[in-house]
Amino acid sequence: MKISIIKIGGNVIDFPEKLDEFLALFAKFPGHKILVHGGGVLASRFGESMGVMPEMVDGRRITDKDTLDIVTMVYAGLINKNIVAKLQSLKVDAIGMTGADGNLIRSIKRPVKSIDYGFVGDIQEVNSKLLDTLLNAGLQPVINAITHDKKGQLLNTNADSIASALATSLAKDHHVKLYFCFNKSGVLIDEKNDSSIIPLINEDIYAELRKENVIHSGMIPKLDNAFAALEKGVHHVWIGKAENLLQAAKGKLSGTTIERHRYDLY
Repeated sequence: MKISIIKIGGNVIDFPEKLDEFLALFAKFPGHKILVHGGGVLASRFGESMGVMPEMVDGRRITDKDTLDIVTMVYAGLINKNIVAKLQSLKVDAIGMTGADGNLIRSIKRPVKSIDYGFVGDIQEVNSKLLDTLLNAGLQPVINAITHDKKGQLLNTNADSIASALATSLAKDHHVKLYFCFNKSGVLIDEKNDSSIIPLINEDIYAELRKENVIHSGMIPKLDNAFAALEKGVHHVWIGKAENLLQAAKGKLSGTTIERHRYDLY
């Protein structure tokens, strides 16, 4: 089975018109597909309205009990069910899920080291058989950033990590492609120039670009995550804007494709 895992973030979710446009594209996206989403900006907005101010460290949310309640309501409730309803209107038979549903994603509470992240989950196991069953039944899972520890505790979990974990788990038995939709057109040579896309990155190119400091800061963990997925059998990883998703699915030049194959730099 060919399966596409597609992850969207706040650059799509936080803007109703962009979300509608993306979901129309997702409905046309060929083959079996799984949508993964977070929704941190909206969760922060709701939290602030309730007097719960977001606390971030290196871009990661500290999740105390009140924050966990809010992100669960926003991710698993408001955002997830809104997406599912919109997809149903587009004749996509979607099913919204947390990691607790059907024991889909089991995590452990992140151990306290220099920072206590609170109720944040590190993924341990994915129930890929459940995903097989759903996809074979013609359902399209829409999975949010809430997992569980199988002991009754929900955990806030990074949506990029969830997308990668789903992809690597399914790649053991299927042909899997992983798509990350974010606010840039791809990995850029010049982060201020959205047209300076690097169309292909492999291990050699990545090492060279890091050495030259073209790729730095927040893009490093994204690409490390991508290469980790490739090492575990994912066919290829794509990074780019949501509006270019169908072009990427058709193999047309758009965004950045990340592969393990080695090519000459020039």
